[in-house]
Amino acid sequence: MRRLILLRHAKSDRSPGVADLDRPLNPRGKRAAPRMGAYLAAEGLNPDAIAISPSLRTRQTWEAVQPALKGPEAEIVASIYEAPETALLAVVRSTPDAARSLLMIGHNPGLQELALRLAGSGDKAGRKRLTAEFPTAAIVVIDFEGEAWSTLASASGRLDRFVAPKDLDIED
Repeated sequence: MRRLILLRHAKSDRSPGVADLDRPLNPRGKRAAPRMGAYLAAEGLNPDAIAISPSLRTRQTWEAVQPALKGPEAEIVASIYEAPETALLAVVRSTPDAARSLLMIGHNPGLQELALRLAGSGDKAGRKRLTAEFPTAAIVVIDFEGEAWSTLASASGRLDRFVAPKDLDIED
């Protein structure tokens, strides 16, 4: 089994004059990210591999989540930054097969589109909700049968869960 964990970066600041790539987390994001990390740890969702966008807000999200998790160092993957789902799927498919689980921290709309493309079964309410939203700091977990990341196909995953900060009574 393979497990893909998608985490949208936590809420960020939109200060005038700051380049999109350099936008930091805002106070809400700084509160939500470590609590989502604690949720991942409490649920045993410790990834074997971590791929993150190079943006400041995704790196800060990882820095806040990471203390709660046991796992390897994150790899900054330039092609995740504001990528369409096809580019994100290419990153997933290139994951070494030794990694049974991958955490990807990125952006919308790409993460939402990737989740919708891959989750062909599982949590029906979560899949319906995913068509409408993928809030900041939300987590989607999709499980796949098979031994190779490279063979993932559309609709081949089972949505295990879709959890947003508001579901955990976290303001975001």
